[in-house]
Order: sequence, then structure tokens, then C-alpha cells
Amino acid sequence: MLDSLTISFIGSGTMAEAMIRGLLNRHLIAPERIIASGPRPERGEELQRRYGVRWTTDNREAAQAADIVVLSIKPQVLPAVLMELSGTIRPDQLVLSIVAGARIEYIAQALSHRAIVRVMPNTPAQIGEGMSVWTATPEVTGEQREQTCLLLSALGKEMFVHDEDSIDMATAISGTGPTYIFLVMEALIDAAVHLGFSRRVAQELVIQTVIGSALFARESGKHLAELRNMVTSPGGTSAEAIYQLEKGGLRTVISKAVWAAYQKSKLLGEMVGAGRPRPLSPLESPGLNHSGSNR
Repeated sequence: MLDSLTISFIGSGTMAEAMIRGLLNRHLIAPERIIASGPRPERGEELQRRYGVRWTTDNREAAQAADIVVLSIKPQVLPAVLMELSGTIRPDQLVLSIVAGARIEYIAQALSHRAIVRVMPNTPAQIGEGMSVWTATPEVTGEQREQTCLLLSALGKEMFVHDEDSIDMATAISGTGPTYIFLVMEALIDAAVHLGFSRRVAQELVIQTVIGSALFARESGKHLAELRNMVTSPGGTSAEAIYQLEKGGLRTVISKAVWAAYQKSKLLGEMVGAGRPRPLSPLESPGLNHSGSNR
């Protein structure tokens, strides 16, 4: 379903590369049907060398050549890029945004275009184990929704939600979630070093324990409380550790952290939406690349 399409990435950073790599690894599309657009020619050449994709420094050129336009840029440059693309997007094109905090209505008004999908991916997408939560406007066709599912499946798992507030909630859980896990892992490694393990050994112990626990939770199908009880013997080490964690308010702290992330996500959306496209300075203007190979 994607093999006859052209996909252009406006922004060729880490997440764009993760999507490109996933699409090609799953043989969903040929490399020549992917265009990476960004301000640095050396980055375009790097992606072409690694994956065989086309590249350009002209965002308008990339968008005009595409069936699916993926906005994979930083929020702070979104207003300028939207102004640059205004009037370029055709009615039959799908615009897919992974720009953090950028609400659909803001993008729709700036582009005068209604077929928009908004996605909240997360960092494990870089290894094909991500969780992407997405929503779509009514103007996105059934076929375009199927294309979105295929595209996001290249990053790991995908989940459709019916409203943008759920995207903000997902930002606080799956989007920001790896940060919470990394912090807990870091704390466990530090504790292991305090006990006397070398940092290398401590890291291996913790990483494998987290991987194994997550896979066990997914495969068992059991409630997490049941899994926890399975390894918590009365008066044992787990019981003592859990007592200290509960005494320290672990659940409350996590709940507060998630709520704060959710509120911040909504605030960022308001800030991005309040931004106004500004003219590009000569230093910011994308350079035109007229060669057939985009080199």
C-alpha cells in the first residue's frame, strides 16, 4: 500500500531517520520513493549513503513531490516551515505531524489543508520498539488511515485515539515514559554500585532485569499487581523493599510527574499554536538543489 507512494520528511533528524530505517527494514517502500529534506546538505548525503534515499534542502520541492508529507521538525521552527509550505500542499496529500505540542488546527490553518494526522511517537521507535499514539481529522480517508498504520508500524506498535487530548495524555505516559524508566534504571544502577558492584556489571544487571520484566509482563497477560505478588514473599527482601518505596511515596511522586508532564504538554501546544510564521532570513532559507540525484 505504501510501495507506490512517495514519502517526504520535512526535517531529517533522529526520528525521521528512525522512520526511514523502519520503512526500509520492513520493505514497505523503495528507498528512491523517500525524500529527506533539511537545511544541511551533509545530513542529506549521509542519509543517501546509508539508505539510498533522495534528499534536498528545499522543503517546498520535497512536499510537492510527495503523497505523504511528514513534518519531523523541532517545534520552534514549525511556524517558519509552515509558512514556507503554505500553498504547496495539494488536497489529496496526507500531512503527518510528529512535532511535539503542535495541534492539528494550527497546522491546518497555516497550510490551508485539512487531511492531517498527528502522532506522538517515543524514543524506542529508533530500534523498532516504539509506541506511537495518533489521531486524524475527518478529512483523512480510510486508505490514508491504513497507510498511517503501516507507516507507524515500522516504528513498533501504534494506537489510534479519537481526540487530541488523548495525544496530550499519551505524551505524559508513552512519550515521556522512557525518561521515567531511564531515571529508575539510573537509580538502580547507582544503588548497585553503592552495594559494591562495578558500574559495568550493575548496568548489565539492571538493563536485563528491566527487559526481562517488561517482556514477562507483556507475555504473561497477568495484572501487574499479580506479577508483583508472585515475587513478593511475606517478610522477604521484596516485601521490605516495597515497604520503603511505598513509605517514600513512589506512587504519588510518579502520579505527580505524569500530571505535570500532561499539563506541560498542553501548555506547549498553546505556545506553539500562539506562534506566528515569520519570514526566513537569508541564513535560514533552504538552498535549491537542481541536480537530478539531489546531490
